[in-house]
Amino acid sequence: MKALEKAFAKYYARGTVTDAELVSATMRRIRIVADAPVTLPYTAGQHLRIQLSDPLSLHGILRPAETLRSYSIWAYTPRERAMELRAHLYDGDGIGLNWARTVAPGDPVTFWGPQGDFVTGSAPYHLFAGDETAVPAFAPMIEALGPGERVFGALESDSPEADLAMPGGHELSRVHRHGPVSVPSPKLLAAVEKLDLPGEAGAAYLAGEARTCQRIRDHLVRDRGWPRTAVKIKPFWTPGKRGLH
Repeated sequence: MKALEKAFAKYYARGTVTDAELVSATMRRIRIVADAPVTLPYTAGQHLRIQLSDPLSLHGILRPAETLRSYSIWAYTPRERAMELRAHLYDGDGIGLNWARTVAPGDPVTFWGPQGDFVTGSAPYHLFAGDETAVPAFAPMIEALGPGERVFGALESDSPEADLAMPGGHELSRVHRHGPVSVPSPKLLAAVEKLDLPGEAGAAYLAGEARTCQRIRDHLVRDRGWPRTAVKIKPFWTPGKRGLH
């Protein structure tokens, strides 16, 4: 076990929660300061894997889905060794949700990352579509784009009170459920279908509920003639799937 810990040591770090507060009706801000400089590089859109139980323990080896949960990095300040997360407080009782609800300043944290390839690339324009769980990834991705980049998008939430402001001054379509979540989401798909996009394909970043993302990708490929390689999907959740987010 010691050998395994040594082999993985460069991939994880330890830190302390310094702030935890609501920033909307359904979103909690969690700030973590690492004990030492984080060695892995960061690109906007990446996430941390928060360790909820030791993945190298017997329990972790037998039940790996119950050890780590992913949270998009909202902001990263290397000089302060600080990373801010935004955690969506959905209805449920999963281990990741319970951590996000109850973690408090002073709590120690072991985390893996930054990691992930859900990041922007070079494209004529960028399309973002997703629900509340997508916003913590989308906001830093949009903010990191150059000032001349064209951005389109559609975001779904329960109500205007649950919306978080997006950076860059881009006009993104907002749709609201005002009730229970539908899977897949007809409102988000309809909002993307109504977007007045340029005739050529751009780069699409779809995140949130898995089946909704698949439907939107199918629309882009089938109805708008986009190549599938121009669409990135990050499925954060879907009903009945444990460990997806």
